[in-house]
Amino acid sequence: MSQKKHCYQELFKPGKVVVWLFLFIITFSSYAQSSERDSLAFRLKRLEITNRFNPKDTTHIKLLIKLADSYRFFNNDSLYSINNRAMDYSKAIGHSHGEIRALENLGSYYSDQGNRKKSMPILQKAWQLSKNTGDKECELSIINALSNEYYYEGNVAEALNLYLQGIDVAKQVGSDRMLSILNENIASLYADQKDFANALVYYDTVQAINRKLGDQIFHAQTQSNMASLFKDAKNFDHAMFNINKSIANFEEHGVYEWLAYAYQVKGSIYLEQKKYQWALYWYDQSSLLHKDLDDDREKIQLLNGMAKVYYGLGKDSLSMVYAKEGLFLSKKIQSLQGQIDCSETLYKLYKDKENTLTALLHLENFKQLSDSLFRDKNRQSLSMLKTKLQYEQEKEQLIKSNKLALAKQRSYIYFAIMILIVLSVVTFMVRRNAHIQKKLNVELQQKSEVVSQRESELHEINKTKTKLFSIIGHDLRGPVGAMQGMLKLFTDGEIGKNEFMSFIPKFKSDVENISFTLNNLLSWGQTQLNGVATKPKRISLDKIVNSNIQLLSEVASGKSIKIINQLPENPVGWADQNHIDIVIRNLLSNAIKFTPENGLITIEAEEKRNDWQLMIRDTGIGMNKEIQKKIFTDTTNITTYGTNNEKGTGLGLSLCREMILKNKGEIWVESVLRKGSTFFFTVPKAEDKYQKAS
Repeated sequence: MSQKKHCYQELFKPGKVVVWLFLFIITFSSYAQSSERDSLAFRLKRLEITNRFNPKDTTHIKLLIKLADSYRFFNNDSLYSINNRAMDYSKAIGHSHGEIRALENLGSYYSDQGNRKKSMPILQKAWQLSKNTGDKECELSIINALSNEYYYEGNVAEALNLYLQGIDVAKQVGSDRMLSILNENIASLYADQKDFANALVYYDTVQAINRKLGDQIFHAQTQSNMASLFKDAKNFDHAMFNINKSIANFEEHGVYEWLAYAYQVKGSIYLEQKKYQWALYWYDQSSLLHKDLDDDREKIQLLNGMAKVYYGLGKDSLSMVYAKEGLFLSKKIQSLQGQIDCSETLYKLYKDKENTLTALLHLENFKQLSDSLFRDKNRQSLSMLKTKLQYEQEKEQLIKSNKLALAKQRSYIYFAIMILIVLSVVTFMVRRNAHIQKKLNVELQQKSEVVSQRESELHEINKTKTKLFSIIGHDLRGPVGAMQGMLKLFTDGEIGKNEFMSFIPKFKSDVENISFTLNNLLSWGQTQLNGVATKPKRISLDKIVNSNIQLLSEVASGKSIKIINQLPENPVGWADQNHIDIVIRNLLSNAIKFTPENGLITIEAEEKRNDWQLMIRDTGIGMNKEIQKKIFTDTTNITTYGTNNEKGTGLGLSLCREMILKNKGEIWVESVLRKGSTFFFTVPKAEDKYQKAS
């Protein structure tokens, strides 16, 4: 099909013969598009006339939602009315999946009208409902829709953030189709910023996924978007190759709305080359298709393209009509890019007509909107995107290195096992002829183990004693000595009452620090000397987090740090409440300590198969890889200072590790210097059935 279209371009000029041929293609593709809706409508009608028909049946609701969705870009009023019926039925029977899909359709309806004040809250509600019900399929689709909404309003940073979240969810559930879509949307972010090299990197990923899917229409959609990218990069040969391939596919399968877009892209390729007659021909074909579509966002690009074509052909009056219509439509759906493009075209037209005042008005509008669209935060968001790409590459390289290391370690283990087997055989043969010697060796070995064990215990006791005295001498004696000296100065009359009172805030801070240190010290000392007695029970993680936020709120307020609890509703764990309380208090205290003023700390929880994974994330100073390896070891006493010179004992994190391990969890950290740290730990989930405390 693509070669056939290429032949038309070479042999014919735009005229009536080609138009009539094209009208035949339109009629066929329109029939193909409507046949799906007709099929859905027929199935719906057949279901409704059965004797046992129940409008609130999930099968009926599913058909209604599919039919409503099929009207998008064709008849949004029908979408709205049918979708509302599905919404009412879903709510009536508590069918959460149906309600989520209906909310998504409703959000899309308002989005296509450019009414983001209504679409955004609706999509946010659908997203929350999908997360609450664990409906990952819906969650993925809604994340993509929300990302697009942020993208439409120019908030590239938030759009990128959601696209990346969506990629993580898609990988979790193994959705290659959504993985392709989300990667392609990130590629579009790069392309809009004219960063074609990085855009093509993501398109390589998309094409690899598409080949795996084997969906011709899906691949053709990607090709039409890549054609637009190559057009912007002035690579017209690649642009034309991709658009011809996609057009051939859309015409073969009768994909009406995508065919209109592909024709518009092909017209824009000719427009960039100033081949105005051919550009007009393909814009006209797209315009004919748009008569049966209800897609204002794509129609804006078509109108502005036709305005530029007529301007290039010297037909200023026709150019003015299309540019004004495009500007009106852009304002209607709040399309910032559409207003920029149409304002630029109108400025040129009025300037040529020597209508200076109106030309200046459109020039000012063009400049103001352009400045708004390309503000600094968009550039920052793309740097985040580059960092993400680098991170993914490093992660992939690290995985490969780990696999090699594991393979090497496995070889060593196999070799050691072989040696052990040989030694065992030799030992057995020797000991068979020396039974008495064997008994003596066994007895000697047992005594050696006892001596070794006692030596190890003595060493640990001495190490604990040394560490305790070091902390007491260094971290407690200092603040206490300072307060003692200040009190002596006051009692001796060397400083006055007012001067002494000025040190009260310092005394209060020192006392709070000493109290916190003593609590950690006593808990740690008990674990080292007597072991940890674990008494698990059902605990509310949300209550523990809130109590610790309240406990440390004054310290956080002193540094203007905001703490946000983002835990889901009532996560219940199975652990020792005192231990988890100590862990959260230490991690939250550390986050405050190493976060500069006006920072942000978020506490989140994610439900896993058998555990709750809690995350305490800060925007602090971070730490390098070397420190990350050492902070949880009990052999190293790392004492560090916070952003306001706060003092610590170095016990907190080793204590946290012991508490978490005793409660059958795991703890680890991820950190980037000058960007912040995230501490993770897991707690077993509480089961509905009886659990025995151990």
